Amino acid sequence: MDIFSKIKESMGPLGQYNKEAHGYFTFPKLEGEIGPKMRFRGKEVLNWSLNNYLGLANHPEVRKADADAAAEWGLGYPMGARMMSGQTSKHEELEARLAEFVGKEDAFLLNFGYQGMVSIIDTLCGRNDVIVYDSESHACILDGLRLHIGKRFVYAHNNMESLDKQLQHATRLAEKQNGGILVITEGVFGMAGDLGQLDEIVAFKKKYNFRLLVDDAHGFGTMGKTGAGVAEHFGVSDGIDVMFGTFAKSMAGIGGFVASTEEVVNYLRYNMRSQIYAKSLPMPMVVGLLKRLVLVKTKPELREKLWQIVQKLQAGFRERGFDLGNTASPVTPVFLSGTVQEATQLTMDLRENYNLFCSIVIYPVIPKGQIMLRIIPTAAHSLEDVDYTLKAFSEISEKLKAGKYKSDKIASIL
Repeated sequence: MDIFSKIKESMGPLGQYNKEAHGYFTFPKLEGEIGPKMRFRGKEVLNWSLNNYLGLANHPEVRKADADAAAEWGLGYPMGARMMSGQTSKHEELEARLAEFVGKEDAFLLNFGYQGMVSIIDTLCGRNDVIVYDSESHACILDGLRLHIGKRFVYAHNNMESLDKQLQHATRLAEKQNGGILVITEGVFGMAGDLGQLDEIVAFKKKYNFRLLVDDAHGFGTMGKTGAGVAEHFGVSDGIDVMFGTFAKSMAGIGGFVASTEEVVNYLRYNMRSQIYAKSLPMPMVVGLLKRLVLVKTKPELREKLWQIVQKLQAGFRERGFDLGNTASPVTPVFLSGTVQEATQLTMDLRENYNLFCSIVIYPVIPKGQIMLRIIPTAAHSLEDVDYTLKAFSEISEKLKAGKYKSDKIASIL
């Protein structure tokens, strides 16, 4: 079979490319200023689909810092990779401030969060090392695991008995091979919003010899007393050996960082191929991130407003009988029962008739017969936005139960 012929076969119905359906369901275009109200297909919609947790994307101080830095430095500066010609005092300053904020000795900037996590795993572990990871780990972790040429064990999601069993297997193998063990989990699981049990995992260090890598993309800036993340939330920051954070969520930017001891971070600086051979983060982004970090640290009211919206929204859903799973973070998944066809109709109703935009997740990401509507509250939302959303969801839930989304009229745009 020709390699290109496999593409159409693997895509199934999406292989029948249709520009209108493509723009509606798979790559929807939200236009206008980033915020709770944006435009979709020419109409203003209430938007719950941005990871702009603290509302920094359009914060006036952030916009000014970004604009001033772009005017001063341009988007090209610095040219080259950090090791060659891309090092600046601003990059070093951001790393130092990030390390201090999350309670680590040092930090290293990453051009992209996803790419960074893949490369961290690849760099830290050799063929004799064993990795133990949570079954619901993010795709960037799974892709990093694919590069690992050694053995790996998966434990059932947030199941400490399963982790215990896999650590037993990993310990026997690591001792036999003279290797080490790396446990990988997330601070906040980005789809369902539940927290990695970092306190219980750290407690296992009394029984087993391993290092712990935590992807805290959704926890950094939102969780903990100061916003330093889920490790701070549980009070186990010292037990996290390597922490990964992203700038694409609370910081409303791009890129990420890894924080650990000076020795580990220095090793990563000189061995992460995805960074050694990649251009340094542009100066306007670095300067803008410095401003964002100042706001995260000095404006607790942003995080307080976020949690005010989160608590009202999640309490309202639960009072109306909606299933939110085990979320303990701003990520708010609403689980419904229905077919893919019903999910499609429901989504169109929300977007076209209620002017409400949120992400929808269906099979094969979640089991058949389930629909998940994923809502991301932000500090930029209002209590009125919450009230409207709760009312809309109550109505679409009743329509779903009454079978009103079983129609196949949607086929006209597919």
